[in-house]
Amino acid sequence: MRIGILGTGTLAKALGAGWVRAGHELVVGGRSQAKAQELAARLGRGVKAVAPREAVTGRDAVLLAVSWNGVEDMLRSAGASDGLLDGTPLIDPTNAVEHGVGVLLTGSGHSMAERIAALAPGAHVVKAFHLFPAEQWTKSLGSGEPSVTVAMCGDDPAALGIASELVGDVGGVPAVLGPLDRVRQLEEVAGFVIGLAFAGSDPNSAIPRFPSSATPPPGSPSVSM
Repeated sequence: MRIGILGTGTLAKALGAGWVRAGHELVVGGRSQAKAQELAARLGRGVKAVAPREAVTGRDAVLLAVSWNGVEDMLRSAGASDGLLDGTPLIDPTNAVEHGVGVLLTGSGHSMAERIAALAPGAHVVKAFHLFPAEQWTKSLGSGEPSVTVAMCGDDPAALGIASELVGDVGGVPAVLGPLDRVRQLEEVAGFVIGLAFAGSDPNSAIPRFPSSATPPPGSPSVSM
């Protein structure tokens, strides 16, 4: 696939490296051309540093790998309001949460993914890759590490299919939670995990474990509040 990456941080590096190994064609666009060139050189294999508008033009998917408070500026630079992302799967891994606390900063009832969809009219937004640190995606496939599940939300089936393939290319297992009207729930999970981790608790110990083949019945005491 032809993939555009907006951003030059740790997640852009980690996922970019995995997708290059999988044989995809990448371009990188950032607010800093120097940082984009540095990342492109680090990824190698023909990866190019381009302007943000070029990074989203003619791509099969675009990864928006910037901090949540840099989303608006980056999408503006990429020409999102001009419709350059119309029809393009736009993967959103952002976490709009208060640092060290985990409280969502998007306001009651609102989600970051839906805000991104409004800023990029026509884009097929898929929420994904927001629950694990970038280091998760630097592990080699076949290293013996157990696969992790990447929960996703999105409205467009084709975009979800492309995102699912890209999840598999870096060793994850895709799982679609539902459409974008459920994405607030998925973003709250990130806040829950971040809040517990910064409080010194292991988030894994706070989640009930079920056999992979089992579906807990509605109202099960183990999952009821």
